[in-house]
Amino acid sequence: MSEKESIKFLADVNIEKRIIDHLLEIGYNILWVTDINCQMDDDDLLKLANKERRILITNDRDFGEFVFRQGRVSEGVILIRLKGHNVKEKIHLLKKLVLMHKSKLKGHFTVLTKKKIRIIPMEKAR
Repeated sequence: MSEKESIKFLADVNIEKRIIDHLLEIGYNILWVTDINCQMDDDDLLKLANKERRILITNDRDFGEFVFRQGRVSEGVILIRLKGHNVKEKIHLLKKLVLMHKSKLKGHFTVLTKKKIRIIPMEKAR
């Protein structure tokens, strides 16, 4: 099984379609919540990501609360913290993250900013 086949993503409604399309084009398995239920709340979104063993990609900082303060189990979270709507820059940084740190995406809470990538291990309660 290739790395692309072993990593699956679930993108929150706040992730731009161009990012979804790019990850699909380069061979990743990604679902976009907008295609499933654009009214899905954060709790159900996390449950779906866990059920399908998908790494959640989001712009919503509330998932840090779920993972660290509430101790919610997660396959992994990528929190994109980029101000503005420069989708090309987001795609570039996300691609760089996936290429350079793919082995650390599962089981980690990753914060992606313009200046740095923070990868924080999560405690799994399985």
